[in-house]
Amino acid sequence: MAERKLFAGHAIRRLRFQLGVTQAAMAEALEISPSYLNLVERNQRPISAALMLKLAETYDFDPRRLAAAEPGGGAEALRRRLADPLFADLAIDRHQLEEWLAGAPDGAEAFARAYDRMGGGGPMPTPGAAQDPGPQVRRAIERWRNHFADLDAAGEALADELRMASEPYGAMADRLRVKHQLAVRILPAEVMVDTLKRLDLHARQLQLSEALDPSARAFALAEQLAVEARDEIEALVRGAELDRVAARLFRRHLTAYFAAAVMMPYARFLRACEASGYDLELLQRRFGASASQVAHRLTTLQRVGARGLSFFLMRFDRAGQVSKRYAGASGSALVEAAVPCPLWNAYDAFARTDETAVQLVELEDGARAFTIARCVHPHGGAPGGVRPRFVIALGLPAAEAGTLAAARGVDLAGRAAPIGLGCRACTRVACPQRSAAPAGRAAAGSERERGVTAFGFAGD
Repeated sequence: MAERKLFAGHAIRRLRFQLGVTQAAMAEALEISPSYLNLVERNQRPISAALMLKLAETYDFDPRRLAAAEPGGGAEALRRRLADPLFADLAIDRHQLEEWLAGAPDGAEAFARAYDRMGGGGPMPTPGAAQDPGPQVRRAIERWRNHFADLDAAGEALADELRMASEPYGAMADRLRVKHQLAVRILPAEVMVDTLKRLDLHARQLQLSEALDPSARAFALAEQLAVEARDEIEALVRGAELDRVAARLFRRHLTAYFAAAVMMPYARFLRACEASGYDLELLQRRFGASASQVAHRLTTLQRVGARGLSFFLMRFDRAGQVSKRYAGASGSALVEAAVPCPLWNAYDAFARTDETAVQLVELEDGARAFTIARCVHPHGGAPGGVRPRFVIALGLPAAEAGTLAAARGVDLAGRAAPIGLGCRACTRVACPQRSAAPAGRAAAGSERERGVTAFGFAGD
């Protein structure tokens, strides 16, 4: 795939202000013209590799800050926030958004922080009230597009050292026993009761419930081995500047990320993806992973020089309540849906226990995506009790889906299902599935006629 151009003029301008130097003085130090630096700062020119190297040499500047410090997570992250029904009556297009980022990056960052503090469009929290840490954690993940290069490198190095094959459990158990003096013990479900994993430092045991399947047991061992990447994980947590609860959740995400990097080492996993057409079932068997583990891993493949496809992921229940959202590098607004559109056939996966539901969809702004959905059954619940069921929905821009095994026989240039971001955020007219008028639009009706939906609104 072609490399994306890096526009990060805000980071250059912020560095210049911190140093207290003029544009002309910085241009002279970097051996470029002031006019070129001006264009870079206004995001009208990408930052070249040569300029990036010169910045690092001249100002001891970490180039990773260029990608990590985009105001509000960058244009796509801001666009997803603006998809909130709160802004339904505003017509902020991509051009306006780019001008905002170029002209007032700190203002864009302030908007993002305020929006996230409100919990994504909800009311401002009262002083002393507990805040939802979810938006903070998600912002920290999306700033890196859910790709943490240092953790990938550490996980890959450990996997190579262990020489893990398709059955990684034994190699990791030996590592825990020899290097960390931890024995792995599988205990009966009635002993573990409602616990799936427990670290007993007194007995020097990692205790796992027999209810866990082989892929979940291996993943639990890989998570425990994340102690070997403690420095990398803590550096990322400190850099995110989160409150205590959000920091704990972010650390848990990074621990799981490292575990996936050990079980599915980046280079080997990407080669398998490209050779198989991202065949989910084949990837599960080859790496001894579950469908959920493979799906999450697909959202992380953004290594410089070896990028995978731009997958996004959502996990939701039968009621449409979303419990996980990862936009990755896709930039898709679909992940912002408060409740996924009922016209999206991802819901059909609940009735197809061992099958995938695929669909070509098109949002209101014309963005087209190819989606793959599958029902998963996380471990949990007592025997005879509630068995949790969720749908994991993967998607990527339709233009990238041509090589997918799941897309064979699908006309990616053909008719797509028109879906929205939920009724309150969707302004499509005459939708027979509509359950509410869009936020910010007055409901309208007529005593003399009725359309295909009872929820008409002003502007039809």
